[in-house]
Amino acid sequence: MWHQLEPIHASLYFAPRAFEEAAALGYDTQSRWPSYFAWRTAPLGHAGPALVSATYYSFSPATIAEYVPAIWSTATPAEVLAARLRAVDRTFRELLGDRIGGEGIAEAAALATEAAEHATLAARPLAAANRDLGWSEEPHLALWQATTVLREHRGDGHLAALLTAGLDPCEALVSFAAIDAAPKSHFASRGWTDEEWEAARDRLAGRGWLDAEGKATARGQEGRDAVERLTDELAAEPWRVLGPERAARLAELTGPLLGGVFASGMLPAQSTLGIATVQVAYP
Repeated sequence: MWHQLEPIHASLYFAPRAFEEAAALGYDTQSRWPSYFAWRTAPLGHAGPALVSATYYSFSPATIAEYVPAIWSTATPAEVLAARLRAVDRTFRELLGDRIGGEGIAEAAALATEAAEHATLAARPLAAANRDLGWSEEPHLALWQATTVLREHRGDGHLAALLTAGLDPCEALVSFAAIDAAPKSHFASRGWTDEEWEAARDRLAGRGWLDAEGKATARGQEGRDAVERLTDELAAEPWRVLGPERAARLAELTGPLLGGVFASGMLPAQSTLGIATVQVAYP
């Protein structure tokens, strides 16, 4: 379900209509990062760099400080939240066409919001902040909001898994690259310096996670596998409540939207999430 819903949520960060909405607010859209930090942080309110660093985890605090709190001098969190719904609305209408008002989207929204309402929010700030926003009356927007709550719920739990494994923010990325989930170059946007990256490699090598070439050892692979298992376990409750048949139904109903996201080409060919963005044909 994560593979199914993550691209739907992430369309906000890459869709042309989202960049248009960000530009209308006054954000520089030559890079995707000003709008990314605004879109994702707005549910937290007028958050400062320390809070954003804590909740995003894998970004260098120095990188976050380049954008936060400056993003709030361009637009308020409330203005950003309104604009992101407009961006999603315009994007989904283009992707779905006449299906936007169909029974399938309404059913998908009902299933997704039910799952999101059963996501445990304790110690999950980004999921809780998005859940506090409530649900739009428009089914396609409620569907996106629910996928966002579920996405951030999983992400917040992933940070708990990283902490349990003793991986600090930079080590989390280095260990992920070491298992060939994504090349180091894909993490450049996170802002860690070469010196910080090498220091993290040295720390992981000292704990037996990496070999002399910076590749994961058996211990490192086992450690990353344990992180992913715990992440799944911490994310499972909404899907236990929904059950396998209704989860499969949600996957079926969101297939056309997922296929539209892939077919649009808006997503990068390879991301830092370990999710493929190949095109999939849906009826």
